[in-house]
Amino acid sequence: MSPTIKDIAKAAGVSITTVSRALNGYPDVNEKTRNRIKKLAEKMSYRPNSQAQSLVLKKTNTIGVIISELTRDSVKAAFSFEVLCGISDRSSELNYDIILFSTNPNKQMKKTYSDLCRERNVDGVILKGLKTTDPYLREVIDQSSFPSVLIDIPVAGDGVGHVTTNNVSGVRDAVRYLIQLGHRNIAFINGYKEAAICADRLSGYMLGLQEADIAYDISRVEDGRFSEDGGAAAIGKILSRHPETTAVVCSSDIMALGVMKELEQMGRAIPDSISVIGFDDISIASYSTPKLTTVRQEKYEMGYQAAQMLIDMIEGRKVNHKIVLENQLIIRESADRLQKG
Repeated sequence: MSPTIKDIAKAAGVSITTVSRALNGYPDVNEKTRNRIKKLAEKMSYRPNSQAQSLVLKKTNTIGVIISELTRDSVKAAFSFEVLCGISDRSSELNYDIILFSTNPNKQMKKTYSDLCRERNVDGVILKGLKTTDPYLREVIDQSSFPSVLIDIPVAGDGVGHVTTNNVSGVRDAVRYLIQLGHRNIAFINGYKEAAICADRLSGYMLGLQEADIAYDISRVEDGRFSEDGGAAAIGKILSRHPETTAVVCSSDIMALGVMKELEQMGRAIPDSISVIGFDDISIASYSTPKLTTVRQEKYEMGYQAAQMLIDMIEGRKVNHKIVLENQLIIRESADRLQKG
């Protein structure tokens, strides 16, 4: 049988309480005694009972990660995977485990966010992919006792923080670059209105045009629902209204790839006939033909910083409840100087 805390207490000649407090880091145990108990525990191959330990400490050293609506397109983008890698690495470094929850609107109607977290007994939660209409979001905003960190949703408070990228400057930089290349008939394909980041990315598009004294025309904007098919459909609608379009900025690389496929079927050469810029810099962006010019988000860093913020909140440290990461325009082959004539 595995040794128990009672066995260590007997070997050390101290009480069970002293052993428990020494192993759990309480400051009221003599340092010499603490070290002796730790050495005995190691020598006896003692492994703490995590359930019992969580009852004593009132924490489980486990955080939940809720990702809404994982789809084939989102798997292809690998965006959530890179964010998750950042969360996992930082949590592991700080001795926390993670539990991954995948959810969708149907599940959310049956089980609340609070119930989900209580059932799995997590100390806090990171949420990604929620829409502004999501019932889970309302719960997060309404409560402050349970630590929560949102990715790409601008909500902050005593028990809530968020991590995002500078969506306005990212799209503005893309538009600026196209204008430097001589383009003025620039379209924009956004995601969907229920995503908080889309309002910022639309603002970036409008700001880029405004800085160049180009009038904003809503008929040059379509939503592509963050999917390949959506991007393809959106560029078709835009070009039917504005065949003179020479460039398009997309709010995700997945939509940009859909745009490129549709343009190829139309016989529109990229970038000679029309330039395309994406957003995210997913791994396949550099393998497309032509290679995709895009705005790089630090996806791994978003997850890493979200885990750090959440664990700081759990452990009662003072934190900055809002982190905005900068991004970078990655110039490849899909955008080029406007061809005259």
